[in-house]
Amino acid sequence: MSRSWIREKLPEFVRDLFRMFCHSSVALNREFESFDEEGVVCFECLRDLVGTEMDKGLLWRMKDTAHHVFRNDPEKPAEGQFLDWALGYIFHETVKLREDAYQLQNYGPWLQEIMEEDAHGPQQEVSGRLVEVLTQTRESMRREIDRIRFFMNNCRTLLPVYLVRHRDNTLLARFIFSHEDLVRNAFGSDYGMLMEGVYKDEPERMYVLACRSLRMGGWFAEANRAIEAALQERPDGKLVLQEKKIIDNWASRIKS
Repeated sequence: MSRSWIREKLPEFVRDLFRMFCHSSVALNREFESFDEEGVVCFECLRDLVGTEMDKGLLWRMKDTAHHVFRNDPEKPAEGQFLDWALGYIFHETVKLREDAYQLQNYGPWLQEIMEEDAHGPQQEVSGRLVEVLTQTRESMRREIDRIRFFMNNCRTLLPVYLVRHRDNTLLARFIFSHEDLVRNAFGSDYGMLMEGVYKDEPERMYVLACRSLRMGGWFAEANRAIEAALQERPDGKLVLQEKKIIDNWASRIKS
């Protein structure tokens, strides 16, 4: 990919990166909660999140997209460089977690079964030491999960700092509006910080931009829902009233 093409498509790349971060956050948190409660994670789920060189998973695509976005930003802001590193770290740490999950899921039950069948064999001392490795593997998984959580938390802090420079990105605004439940799930209590960080004291801007993108795509009902949300935020806002006028004109033409 040429740098000029990436910069031309930057609004799409930024939207895609944010979308992948939200989806991966939800998916990883689900596995981490499983580990907290039951001491296990789903190897198949982690395998699909990572993927392969020929069939890249969500985390792999997120890492590659982060490289495209942040390494081709002519301003190269510090928060972008940190995000590039952090998102890549999440990918590589998940690869290690996936391998540990494989060991625990496939060899743990098998080894336990052998020990139960030969509870008094002469090799019990050796097998006992081997079982200790499984305990160490679980401890490694806890450290890997803690590191991934650490980087995800910091990404949630850094993303609004970076995305404020994309506060006029209609594709990003449309995604946040259309997938609010997902974004809230991914950011949790930091959702307000995200909105305030990106749109500052103009929360209606997100809805106006989403409305603009939706109406240009022909999604009239969704566009109307977005402008109504904007009116609730700032009923006398100049951008809001301009977009509302366009929507009303569309509605008149449709009725006629």
